[in-house]
Amino acid sequence: MKVTYLLLDGFSNLILSCLLEPLRVVEEQYGEGISWRMVTVDDEPARTSSDLYFLPNTRIGELDYSDMLVIISSNGFRQHVTPANQRLVMKLSRQSEIVIGADAGAWLLAATGLLDDMAATVHWQVMADFAEAFPQVRLSSETFVREGRIWSCGGASTGLDMILDFIGERFGADKAFTASSMFMHEANPQKSDHHPPTPLSGAGGNKLHEIMSIMTETIENPLSLNMLAERACLSPRTLNRLFKGELGMSPGQYYQSMRLARARELADGTSLDLREIALRCGYCDAAALAKAFKRVYGHSLRKPQAAIGVVSEPFLRDNVRISRQ
Repeated sequence: MKVTYLLLDGFSNLILSCLLEPLRVVEEQYGEGISWRMVTVDDEPARTSSDLYFLPNTRIGELDYSDMLVIISSNGFRQHVTPANQRLVMKLSRQSEIVIGADAGAWLLAATGLLDDMAATVHWQVMADFAEAFPQVRLSSETFVREGRIWSCGGASTGLDMILDFIGERFGADKAFTASSMFMHEANPQKSDHHPPTPLSGAGGNKLHEIMSIMTETIENPLSLNMLAERACLSPRTLNRLFKGELGMSPGQYYQSMRLARARELADGTSLDLREIALRCGYCDAAALAKAFKRVYGHSLRKPQAAIGVVSEPFLRDNVRISRQ
């Protein structure tokens, strides 16, 4: 899956993080083949709302098809509406399966004509101006809007809700749950009838957090279903029903996915051999781990040629410069 982020001067770091980091978690934990490209309108560094400079990692002219195009516009969004930017957005939208206007990004989408006679939302601070400027757009007060292939969201938390909703739909409720847990985020259920709420919006969200913590604590010595239920003060039947209802899988399946994700992380980010990784993830030996991993992922667990001793640095590592004025 290819995701392209078009960053316009004044964009919010927080919005970018909320729309990218959950996908990064899913890629690192489960290896779903997600890649991302950062672009700017002129291939030059984009200034963020906090006066950092973000370096693009791909040139506009090198872009091809994108599964998802995310346009992030925040401070100075009115100045982003230029003929050149409108032509660029129209071109990129034709090359993309899904187009998202984030923060005030819907303003540029509307000015380009991509939201005519469609529903959309925008940051709450500019809603009144948006409604006046674009009467042909059905402005929505929902946290995010998904209409066909054109989506929109307002602030950072709404962007996080939207991307978790997408992850649950595309990759599975368990992966959305894992990503949301990294943020300790209680997802806000979408009011629309068109999209199911993310896993944490269910009544069992707090109990799932509790059980997931128990699983994490016991990953080297996994508990049986009965022992897990006892620790969570639930019956085994209720525990199974909770996981099936919220995540669409049994607690045993989720437990295993957590252990295998941990094994992948250790293989990629440490110098441990596969036998030690197996023991740390609750498997009796490397062969048992290899068999379980291949059954779930369809390929063998392998260590990189040059294993490093620490987990990779944050995604902004090579892309941010501090403004010195």
